[in-house]
Amino acid sequence: MKKISLPRFSLFFACWLLFAYPVLAVDRLPDFTELVEQSAPAVVNISTVRGQVQRQAPLAPPGDFPDLFQHFFGQPPFGGQPFAQPGPQRQRPSRQSLGSGFIVSQDGYIVTNHHVIEGAQEILVRLSDRREYQAELIGSDPATDLALLKIEAEDLPVVRFGDSENLRVGSWVLAIGSPFGFDHSVTAGIVSAIGRSLPNETYVPFIQTDVAINPGNSGGPLFNLQGEVVGVNSQIYTRSGGFMGLSFAIPVQVVEQVVAQLRDDGRVVRGWLGVVIQNIDVHLAQSFGLDRPRGALIAQVDPRSPAAAGGLQAGDIVLAVEGRGIEVSSDLPPAVGRIRPGEAGQFRVLRDGAEIELRIQVGERPDDSQGQRSAGRADPKSGLVLIEDRLGLTLSPLSDAQRQRWNLEAGLEVTQIDSSGLAAQAGVRRGDILVSLAGQSITSLEVYQQLVEQLPAGRAVPLRLVRQGSPLFVAIYISE
Repeated sequence: MKKISLPRFSLFFACWLLFAYPVLAVDRLPDFTELVEQSAPAVVNISTVRGQVQRQAPLAPPGDFPDLFQHFFGQPPFGGQPFAQPGPQRQRPSRQSLGSGFIVSQDGYIVTNHHVIEGAQEILVRLSDRREYQAELIGSDPATDLALLKIEAEDLPVVRFGDSENLRVGSWVLAIGSPFGFDHSVTAGIVSAIGRSLPNETYVPFIQTDVAINPGNSGGPLFNLQGEVVGVNSQIYTRSGGFMGLSFAIPVQVVEQVVAQLRDDGRVVRGWLGVVIQNIDVHLAQSFGLDRPRGALIAQVDPRSPAAAGGLQAGDIVLAVEGRGIEVSSDLPPAVGRIRPGEAGQFRVLRDGAEIELRIQVGERPDDSQGQRSAGRADPKSGLVLIEDRLGLTLSPLSDAQRQRWNLEAGLEVTQIDSSGLAAQAGVRRGDILVSLAGQSITSLEVYQQLVEQLPAGRAVPLRLVRQGSPLFVAIYISE
């Protein structure tokens, strides 16, 4: 038998890998063809008629979006734009392809985004076989950007729902939709992150992907490799108005809950606590005795709210709801929102360094959410009292008008502040109202002085304040 020397064999093996690796790599990539063939017929194109519009100057190009997080409003094919018509101005109905949707029942229920159909006088649905139907709006939910439509048809192809809670970062996912009016376009990518919170989005823990999503994909389904819907494509992060590698989908677990309520009642009700929350940074975590930053810090409790009735207090840190951990403050609203109004949920709370369990019956979120009170400065007062400069503050008692305006039982107003003092370093500002220090209520100047004197050196302590009507916690590090 002829023997091959080791150097020659190594060279042979290296050459084999060089040519074989691309083939092996391709074999490991998923094949989406069967998934698309089975699922695409249930994906629809949605356009709307929005009444009379006046044709004037050309519309702004797609890049002129005011916000980095954009809903996918449709544009004409090939990236073109409408042009002004010569001659006198005239009005005519505007029909525009705005987005996508998918069929969830054989008798014609369709899911899409709220922003796709918002303000529409007529909603038109085009199926994959080019049949068109006028759709009825069953209901929509702006808080989750979801809407449910109904068309009069039977034996329609439908999608299957999967489990978005079992998604893992790095998993393959696929989108089908109508970007720029190109029906049933297919794009694929991976899950980039889960449970992502976005600005002004309270009740949706988004799925972030790198799937190519563009204007017109809005409301379309996001599939896993089993051909199950795991999300609804809703937003993109963009500086140009087009895809930049950051896409966001509403998890199907949220979709199922919202769709069920829209179908039964035409509206969505969700659990409500009546609290103001804030995130916990490293310094606040240390001041409350946490091993690391986690949980949702309760900055304020509405005295007439379900939270107050259930025993929740300002300064509590919610660590878990119904057994699910709360890592950041944005995890709390969707966790509470999953509890039906009138039902009780189990809350694990950190209070005064000890974990306790509270069972709180949540209420229904008011339709007109109670925003924070309007800002305003109090009238100047006399009788300022200089407090020991350990924190660097000059404080004065609150007037009856201030207490009533901000609904406060205790507190002192910061009238002057040493810019190099400990309080200023922690972020306290002139005009803030100090409500509690190290978990103790500040009921008077004397009480405040005693609390300051008793503060332990070499550690951070929480300070609760009210800034122009908004409650806030800051951590003050007490130097040696």
